[in-house]
Amino acid sequence: MSTVVPGAPETAGTTEATGATGATETTETTETTETTETTTPATATGPRFGPVTLPRALLALVMLAGGWLALQAIHELQAIVGPLLLVVNLMILAYPVQAWLTHRRVPRVLGAIASALIVFAILLAIVLSLVWSILQLVAILPDYQFRFLALYASAVDQLEQWGVTETQVLDQLQGALSPSNIAGVVRGALSGVTGAVSWLAVVATIVFVVVIDSISLPERILAALRGNEGVARSLFAFTRGVRRYWVVSSLFGLIVAIIDVFVLVTLGVPLALVWGVLAFITNFIPNIGFVIGVIPPALMALLANDARTALLVVVLYSVVNFTIQAVIQPKFTGESVGVTATMSLLSLLLWTWVLGPLGALLALPATLLAKSLLIDPDPQLRWINAYISSNPDDVHSPPGVGAPEAAVPAVVAVAEDGAAEREPDPEG
Repeated sequence: MSTVVPGAPETAGTTEATGATGATETTETTETTETTETTTPATATGPRFGPVTLPRALLALVMLAGGWLALQAIHELQAIVGPLLLVVNLMILAYPVQAWLTHRRVPRVLGAIASALIVFAILLAIVLSLVWSILQLVAILPDYQFRFLALYASAVDQLEQWGVTETQVLDQLQGALSPSNIAGVVRGALSGVTGAVSWLAVVATIVFVVVIDSISLPERILAALRGNEGVARSLFAFTRGVRRYWVVSSLFGLIVAIIDVFVLVTLGVPLALVWGVLAFITNFIPNIGFVIGVIPPALMALLANDARTALLVVVLYSVVNFTIQAVIQPKFTGESVGVTATMSLLSLLLWTWVLGPLGALLALPATLLAKSLLIDPDPQLRWINAYISSNPDDVHSPPGVGAPEAAVPAVVAVAEDGAAEREPDPEG
């Protein structure tokens, strides 16, 4: 006779429930283990660190070192970078004509050809004026050899009064005018002519390439606005400022040259037109352009006339250039120069070393380009404008940002018109 134990079924049920619970716990444990195994490789890659903050002094040194390496690289490539920067500046001057023609539904190729013709016309005018001036100077100098000998004798007499004999002077001149030194000067002149020809070939090639790329410039500008609007608008401000700088500087340089020619003709100084061309070209050299432009006509006045005339040339040149370039011209250029006078001088010294003589003419545009690319679009670097910009308000509102009507040129409208023309007709 079997005895039924009360509650046995409940015990079995409890056991089944316990087994089910254990199975559930085992499943959860297995899932947890799998989760742990899944996340283990991510943890095995190592600890995660936050952003590393460099000391400000070290960061400044790194930036200076990077800038120095970049300038060294540009210096080594000045035969390419210099002509390229010159062509870019000339294209900035000529491009409004191309944009106007394209906006009038003229084929873009014809507009690009018009820009190329304008650039070549400017280059040809510069080269021909320089060649003509040099030929005029070489042709007239032999006529003043007797005057030169007289000035030489007067200088020797003055030196003898100071205790310097003519023999000492001749010894120094013979050392400076030795055959080897003269041969070196001749070789340098010949290499300079060869270098000028090759330089013109490089410039012509760059002009053709840049003109071809300018055909698709409107679309590129739209793409730049969509990709990085801050940099694009800074470059728009750069093109406006550089174009205004070249136009205003050319206009006032022409005015200065005409007045200087009138002064020289009135005083009877030979080669007045040659010195006028020199005054016009040196007007684009900041700070020291006037000094370079006044020395040759003053020496010619001393050679062809007398010391009084030479002194009058220096005085009148100084009055004309100071009045026009330092007082009147800045009111028209406004903010196109973009940098302070100190920064202008430093730019002249820096870019003359980096790009050679061409850097003296392109000093301000090169500095404005670097400023537009590196400083104006970056809010963290915009504080530098407080020390280098002609307008301290650029610290808070960089050029071109916040003024779309003034910053975006008409080429954007040209690009939008071209994009509309390329859209397929829904009914077609």
